[in-house]
Amino acid sequence: MRPECGMDLDMDIRVGMDTGRPERSEDTERIGARRVHPGRRVLAVIGLAVVLAFSGLAACAPMHTASGWPVPDLAELVQANGAAVVNIGVERQAAQPRRYSDRLQREPWAVPPPAADESSLGSGFIVSADGFILTNAHVVARGTQINVKLTDRREFKARVIGLDAVADVALLKIDASDLPTVRVGSPDHARVGEAVVAIGSPFGFSNTVTAGIISAKGRLLPGAEYMQFLQTDVPVNPGNSGGPLFNLQGEVIGINSRIYSSSGGYQGLSFAIPIDVAMRIKDQLQASGTVTRGRIGVAVQELNQALAASFGLARPAGALVSHVEAGGAAAQAGLKSGDVILGVQGREVVQAADALGFIADLPPGETARLRIWRDRAEQGVEAVVDRFDAPQPPAVAAPEPAPLGIVVRPLALRERQVLGIETGLLVQRVNATASRAGVKAGDLIVAINGQPVDSVEALAREVMLADSTVALLVQRGTTRLFVPICAKPGAGVC
Repeated sequence: MRPECGMDLDMDIRVGMDTGRPERSEDTERIGARRVHPGRRVLAVIGLAVVLAFSGLAACAPMHTASGWPVPDLAELVQANGAAVVNIGVERQAAQPRRYSDRLQREPWAVPPPAADESSLGSGFIVSADGFILTNAHVVARGTQINVKLTDRREFKARVIGLDAVADVALLKIDASDLPTVRVGSPDHARVGEAVVAIGSPFGFSNTVTAGIISAKGRLLPGAEYMQFLQTDVPVNPGNSGGPLFNLQGEVIGINSRIYSSSGGYQGLSFAIPIDVAMRIKDQLQASGTVTRGRIGVAVQELNQALAASFGLARPAGALVSHVEAGGAAAQAGLKSGDVILGVQGREVVQAADALGFIADLPPGETARLRIWRDRAEQGVEAVVDRFDAPQPPAVAAPEPAPLGIVVRPLALRERQVLGIETGLLVQRVNATASRAGVKAGDLIVAINGQPVDSVEALAREVMLADSTVALLVQRGTTRLFVPICAKPGAGVC
């Protein structure tokens, strides 16, 4: 019997030496003490040969997927590609809960709890040495500040070149050069059952490596009619979004994007955007900041065997037109509900998403040649492609400029009397930048760069006069301390 990697070879030796004694531990201890029958000695030699022949297998300590399938040693793949995977931190402005706003109107001296900006984590990967990074659109959408951390611990502010909410792909740029990059592979060549590797930042744990297999290809998901996902069993959790999915050649074949879960965590169903789709979107975003898609104004559905038979089709393949928009390109071309789209521009339509995807790849104004099934016969139809206007994520108004990223108010007379100070500003809220610098809600700002402050205008004036970092003299309880904070972070001064 040829043992598998990791099989208990001691058990095989024992069986060959003495099949009449089932307890391995007892036999193993007694072999050297008792006389062995010559025939059994031969078997012992054979058993030893088996051990030597398969010692490499016994020592290989294979990794396993969540399904228990062994995969090869991945250390070299990770070593070669891990540096091109980044951790992405996103900050979003958080609103003060209404109950605290109401209380401040009744009790101006009340100090609300700290309300630092909301933050989230995700992953991404570097696709060019000059700092272009791919990630998911949902990772960076509505972000007021995006921070990228490399494996060498360098950190950069990133700007969004563009994002495509339809495909959930975003392109970022950091100001850096000579960066490590990933190699892009072809998801078309990937086979179901092949081993794949994900690198990302689940729950913020940077450069975490997980492995699995491709479970299915061309998977359709609700709300993503234009995308055919790669399904895997790779463990993916919140924070992995936007990270790369590698094949065993070290090539990226997908962007880890979604999981199906009833708990919010990994349950064996992970989905990745095919990298060829993402790279086409990346090229458009890099060129213009937007993505242009085509449409002809139809709704389609999958064909099952019963529907195919009712239309006289030999097999359930194609996109069944369920609705045609009045006045749209399809209506003008004469398409009808009940037509089945079998091909677009010479490309065969197998699933309904194929038809929408093939048409989406065409630029507006181009004529789409459709091969359709109508009245139990094939015929050709031509439709001039319209522009697909993707739904845009709601715009987030930039927060009003606040000195140093803090919200302050002057102290009331009674507060100054109780605290025994002449002037000062009460810190009511801080953003993430001010929080990292050490400023806290409830602090009293007594002075800035040695100048006493008694109004928001005075604080703003001193910030404008500063070149880079300012020193706040803060009273916290009965203690006074200096807190250094960057005066103009957006200008790249500090």
